[in-house]
Amino acid sequence: MIRVLGSTLLLYVSLINVSLATNLEVKNMTNEQNTIIERIKTMTSAFHNSDIQGVLASYEKGAAVMFEPAKQVSNPTEFKKMFEGFFQLNPKFDYSGHEVYIANDLALHIAPWVMKGTAPDGSVIEQSGLSVSVLRKQNNGTWLLVLDNPHGERLTQ
Repeated sequence: MIRVLGSTLLLYVSLINVSLATNLEVKNMTNEQNTIIERIKTMTSAFHNSDIQGVLASYEKGAAVMFEPAKQVSNPTEFKKMFEGFFQLNPKFDYSGHEVYIANDLALHIAPWVMKGTAPDGSVIEQSGLSVSVLRKQNNGTWLLVLDNPHGERLTQ
């Protein structure tokens, strides 16, 4: 009983610490960093809604996505087909935090994620990873993704 209570308390304290860290992270971000996080959230929302045009609008022409570890996709037709294939899983992504670093017109976005979806046979799919993305500031001031690697954690294993 004491172990269960101790484990529950430890989990609760950990969740509070993650929540506080996430709130501090957002408060300490510059306006430009928050703009980049909003770009990521907008793209994720479009992804959740199976809005292929909204997803594609988040990427620069010629951008590359690593849909699988160590496999870069830049061809626009294949790019679109891969995203539409993922829509079939009805995936929902949650990020546990965001880090954003900016140098001139480039930004590095790092975020741990968890995805839950449903396979065609009805079974639940759950995956997690570390998104590592590079964005470039456009002439009109918006930020677009140039490189998007949702499997960044594979490099550290």
